[in-house]
Amino acid sequence: EVQLLESGGGLVQAGDSLILSCTASSFTFDDVPMGWFREAPGKEREGVATLTRGMTFYASSAKGRFAIYSDNAENTLNLQLNSLKPEDTAVYYCTINTHGMDYWGNGTLVTVSS
Repeated sequence: EVQLLESGGGLVQAGDSLILSCTASSFTFDDVPMGWFREAPGKEREGVATLTRGMTFYASSAKGRFAIYSDNAENTLNLQLNSLKPEDTAVYYCTINTHGMDYWGNGTLVTVSS
């Protein structure tokens, strides 16, 4: 069974940067749909960025500030967060879709102070 584990979250100030990483057991980040979602307090989970066969897609809130990429050597899916804003505060989840199933990690909390 695929298990995903996110890391890299923390408390930062507005304008700072973070790199979130997602590692996987029993899975190699490869040619499958994968992405990052986030869930802010009191809000629904929303998509942030996706990566599928080398093609990226970003939510409007993330475009120009975030970057999604996979590291084949480390077998990780990463999300570079730049110019962070207080409204980026959320639990960030990585997800993959393989063999017709969606897998999610438990999330990593990013808190951005003003």
